[in-house]
Amino acid sequence: MSTTHRPTGPAQFAGRWAASLPAGARVGVDGAVDADTAWYARHLADALRAQARPVLVATWSGFWRPRSLRLERGRDDPDAFHDDWLDVAGLHREVLEPLGAPTGRWWVPSLHDPATDRASRAPREAVPDDAVLVFAGPFLLRDDLRHGFDAVVHLSTSDAAVRRRVDAADADRVLGAWHRYLAESGPVERAGAVLRCEDPRHPAELLRG
Repeated sequence: MSTTHRPTGPAQFAGRWAASLPAGARVGVDGAVDADTAWYARHLADALRAQARPVLVATWSGFWRPRSLRLERGRDDPDAFHDDWLDVAGLHREVLEPLGAPTGRWWVPSLHDPATDRASRAPREAVPDDAVLVFAGPFLLRDDLRHGFDAVVHLSTSDAAVRRRVDAADADRVLGAWHRYLAESGPVERAGAVLRCEDPRHPAELLRG
């Protein structure tokens, strides 16, 4: 299979992709750099709102496990970052599963406040049956997560670009976990769309032929 990349813009891509999403879709924005996934999630949410569609937006840090659990093996451990930071069961229980129902849908927007390292106490909210979830974070195409999403945009980037975009103290942990994710989960092959984001302001969309 041949591949090539087509230059695009964040808003241009978001508008086109939003138009292709079915009502009630659970959509992930997957990437190594949290700021980039959140930024693209905002573009996608804005595009959906421009089409007069109800939108729910959340990020993975709102579903982190408590610091005592996620840092049990140390703050710099890449495997812990990959395996232990996200409350996968909580995300499925409070977001992905109830939003997968055809009707009577609800969700909890967050479980964890990363600033205080305490439960966020966000209330359960009823949502329209056609509301689209846009969820930002890494590792979304792991085997224990990918079936909870109907579509995922994968942000592909080089190690050098990641190091430019994250705090220097975090770079080795992030890249170590990201390399493992790429090797084990094959997100480029699994994603519904792939954007090469050496500079997130000027992405290029992967075209498969």
